[in-house]
Amino acid sequence: MLPTNKDFWFVPLGGCGEIGMNLNLYGHDGKWLMVDCGVTFEKYPEGSHSGNRVEMPDPSFISNRAESLEALLATHAHEDHIGAIAHLWEQFRCPIYTTRFTRNVLLHKLREKGVNAPVFTVAEGDEIDLGPFRVKWLPITHSTPETNALLITTPVGNVLHTADWKLDSAPIVGAAVNPKLFRSVGQAGIDAVVCDSTNATVAGHSVSEAALFNGLNKVIGESKQRVVVGCFSSNVARMQTLGNVAKVNGRYLGLLGRSIHRMVSNARAAGYLQENFNVVDNANLGYLLPEEMLLVATGSQGEPGAALHRLAADSHPDLDLSAGDHVIFSTKTIPGNEEKITALVKAFRARAIQVTMAEESAIPLHASGHPCAEELSQMYQWTKPRLAIPVHGEDQHMRANAKLAREQGVPHQLVGENGDLFDLINDKRKPGAVKVGRLWLNEKAERLEYV
Repeated sequence: MLPTNKDFWFVPLGGCGEIGMNLNLYGHDGKWLMVDCGVTFEKYPEGSHSGNRVEMPDPSFISNRAESLEALLATHAHEDHIGAIAHLWEQFRCPIYTTRFTRNVLLHKLREKGVNAPVFTVAEGDEIDLGPFRVKWLPITHSTPETNALLITTPVGNVLHTADWKLDSAPIVGAAVNPKLFRSVGQAGIDAVVCDSTNATVAGHSVSEAALFNGLNKVIGESKQRVVVGCFSSNVARMQTLGNVAKVNGRYLGLLGRSIHRMVSNARAAGYLQENFNVVDNANLGYLLPEEMLLVATGSQGEPGAALHRLAADSHPDLDLSAGDHVIFSTKTIPGNEEKITALVKAFRARAIQVTMAEESAIPLHASGHPCAEELSQMYQWTKPRLAIPVHGEDQHMRANAKLAREQGVPHQLVGENGDLFDLINDKRKPGAVKVGRLWLNEKAERLEYV
């Protein structure tokens, strides 16, 4: 199954009808482009293992057509968008294109697996030709640096692939959203928008990263002893905010967790975290007074073996918490992790360690990286597509996204699922056109297996 020179197709193998595990294909004139290739984390079957296992889309459809795959484009550095590349690239063996920060993160993953894939750096705003496709990288704000929407153009039509995004006028790290950029895309004419649906059911506008400084500064400033903040390691803007808070409060900044050290290294190599981010070596944490410390830790989703889990169990090699210390969760609970997080909080509180959850706080301590209803409506007003295809959400989120598009005058909306073929020229959907499935990483046997 290959598209002709009159076709322009969108085929999601992952991330459509679910949140996470994104793998998107665009087809035209006998060629394909892949956008993102990510993972998700799911519970092991009951009674087999504890914790979560790594799962990813079955790429068989495109790996069986690898000779027609022009390139893989990575929109940003989140695991659900790049986490499967190191595991699956040998099946594609195509060039990879992405921005500097995402390249730093991805290269580390590839080297760990011994994968020698060619990764080319593009700058935000660049336009590149890849076979019959012309791709323009459009910077957009999200909760990790250098996230880009992609304008993919062919002789028969074009599509705006938003990737993950929000409209943030003060993102702390990187530039604010440029409305003129997306208005100009709309004025030039857009056939389709393939759009993030994660928060489509949430009214209003997402919170800006800049709005978090006051809340975090207040909560941390009122703390009398050690403060540990749990956040996602990829959220470089949140770490910069915490660096600023540490500076204002006269606290030393420490990092707990291998992934957070790695992400800080990648961010600095790309030019971020250059001011108010002086990190104390972990070996020196024991010499500091409790009231002098502000620590950023991994494990905010209750992951076994992560820094917060070790701190709760009083088994961290670099730091012991005491009664009166304060743990702040500057994240939201990802569905499915409720039990683990509850157990983690219970363990801290059993030792008289104060816990503050962003979801229970009256002041903002966390900001989502995805657009709420007002932002989605604004994007459709700017871009004025003929067709809207919601992705990156469960059915309820995608249908809410489609409704917003319809209310903003978008003539056609197509809601589907992984394996459907979306005809971007004729505004049609062919359900189940491609066989899809999942693989999981059997780390013990060092192989991928079908779910």
